[in-house]
Amino acid sequence: MFHILEKRIAEAFAARIESLYGVTGPAQIEQPKQSSFGEIALPAAFQLARQLKKPPKVIAGDLSAAVGEVEGIAALEIAGNGYVNVRLDRGYYALHLIAGPPDSSAAVGEKIIVEHTNINPNKAAHIGHLRNAILGDTFVRMLRATGRNVEVQNYIDNTGVQVADVVVGFKHLEKKSLDQVRALIAATRFDYLCWDLYARISSYYAEHPDALQWRRDMLHSIESGEGDDAAMGHIVADAIVKTHLTTMWRLGIVYDVLPRESEILHLKFWATAFELLKKRKAIYLETEGKNKGCWVMPGSAFRENSALEGEDDSKVIVRSNGTVTYVGKDIAYQLWKFGLLGKDFHYHLWHTYPNGHEAWASTDEAHPEAPLFGRGARVYNVIDSRQSYLQDVVVAGLRALGFDTAAENSIHFSYEMVALSPRTCVEMGIELSEEDQRRPYVEVSGRKGLGVKADDLIDKLIEKALDEVTSRHEEEPEPSRRSAATAIAIAALRYFMLKYTRNSVIAFDFGEALAFEGETGPYVQYATVRARKILHKLAERGEKLPEFRAVLSKEAMARQLENEDCWQLLLTASKADSAIDRAVTSGEPAHMARFAFQLAQAFSSFYQKFHVLDEPDPERKAFLLWMTDYFRAQLERTLAVLGIDVPEYM
Repeated sequence: MFHILEKRIAEAFAARIESLYGVTGPAQIEQPKQSSFGEIALPAAFQLARQLKKPPKVIAGDLSAAVGEVEGIAALEIAGNGYVNVRLDRGYYALHLIAGPPDSSAAVGEKIIVEHTNINPNKAAHIGHLRNAILGDTFVRMLRATGRNVEVQNYIDNTGVQVADVVVGFKHLEKKSLDQVRALIAATRFDYLCWDLYARISSYYAEHPDALQWRRDMLHSIESGEGDDAAMGHIVADAIVKTHLTTMWRLGIVYDVLPRESEILHLKFWATAFELLKKRKAIYLETEGKNKGCWVMPGSAFRENSALEGEDDSKVIVRSNGTVTYVGKDIAYQLWKFGLLGKDFHYHLWHTYPNGHEAWASTDEAHPEAPLFGRGARVYNVIDSRQSYLQDVVVAGLRALGFDTAAENSIHFSYEMVALSPRTCVEMGIELSEEDQRRPYVEVSGRKGLGVKADDLIDKLIEKALDEVTSRHEEEPEPSRRSAATAIAIAALRYFMLKYTRNSVIAFDFGEALAFEGETGPYVQYATVRARKILHKLAERGEKLPEFRAVLSKEAMARQLENEDCWQLLLTASKADSAIDRAVTSGEPAHMARFAFQLAQAFSSFYQKFHVLDEPDPERKAFLLWMTDYFRAQLERTLAVLGIDVPEYM
């Protein structure tokens, strides 16, 4: 409701500004500095004063008079030197909250594609991958909460260097045959086994540089798709992807489609993009220097003043041996996302989640019942900030091909790395040097095998949460306690990854994440559990929630909301839509996490101030019960947008 009235007042002022002064554009709205000034403030008069050469206060008065009455607005007041402060009609506001929002379950508008997670399918997922997946999944939930039509993609790089390295490890270090690798997939925790093998082959390369030829040969074999080496690469990648989907499902993360790099090659996506790039002279064949024999894109296409900065003025798109770099395949993939390639994947049903959601994967064989994917109007690529340069190259490729609109709508949803606090390293059994112990955080490295596997981290969080739950609810059966602990652990992890802005380096810490007090996921869950408990106690007394529409009229709501504490608490609780919209507009899930914390704080204040069940006045009790139920619903909805479930107890 708050979001609706924000837009209503902004539109009314924008219309009057245009009719009075001929100035078009949105009317900016702000939050007043003090709650006593009202609920919404408009600084439009200050913005117009210089242009119109009139005092802001005069302009504010003219605008307010021209706007007149606006439904849901009790008063417009001129404040200071020209602010227009808006006071809402409290009874109207609350009555419309009781009525509930209009149904917006059907996604509308142009398709938005969000690509996230994108873990190399060569080993177990680690803590750094979790930040990507949680940010991407939460952004998807935010978009869908505003009614947008969103498709979730998880790109599978199953022909890249990392997969080649693991296959090299099996072939040359482990001396395993294709059938033996199949047996390992069936009999072992395969992603963990590959984690160790990947670190071993990386160390082996460092000690035996000549062995890098194994990698080059393996890459060529995998890209060609022929022979036992290619078959081993295929089954290794597929097996690891299955473990990744299982890991992410533990966090409530699902995907719609898994486009695979192998099909980008085999279905000639890259070949088509390559010909387009050559035709438009976006790339050229280098005839001298270190990139001789490579197809390259000039740095001037994607980096300003690259030569002046002393940097290499080109980016290799196709290596001299004919293999395609990541960025080349990414250009083809980005063209497909926008429906600009003139080609499409075929799909097969890859995985059905426990909740029935289906994930499809690209294939080179058609499936008669496959949905249509791609053809997005806007694309968000959730990739860490270290890949900004490559993302710039992809956008430059689109521009070079004349697809300026697609280039503008290609958004790099970047984020900084995740590290570990030294204390968490010790708890996870990672040995640290004295120097690392003194650092504020410890960086992880997959190649060195230094890091925390995602499933190990989740298991450890559940174990710690279970200790806390058991200390409070020892009488509950173990499965029930574990269920509650799992919900708390996932909340702790997701919230911790979300509460920092995307450009912040974060150091994960068990103690900080799992705290029941402070800005944490469990704190927000606890407020929700408390709200539910009040309503549960009401039922235990043999009472039911009243039919609020019948017992709380506009006049009754206005009477109850004369209490300023109630009004301010209700305002906070009712700003979920506004918070979601601002978080989407800014591209910052952290804003949504912050709102969840403020909402939980507001309910805690309500819980302390008002004794709902013991209230003797019938109208007052009905109002407080409605407030409690409204807080519960808003807390549950906000947590759902953050991907957090509510346990039965804490």
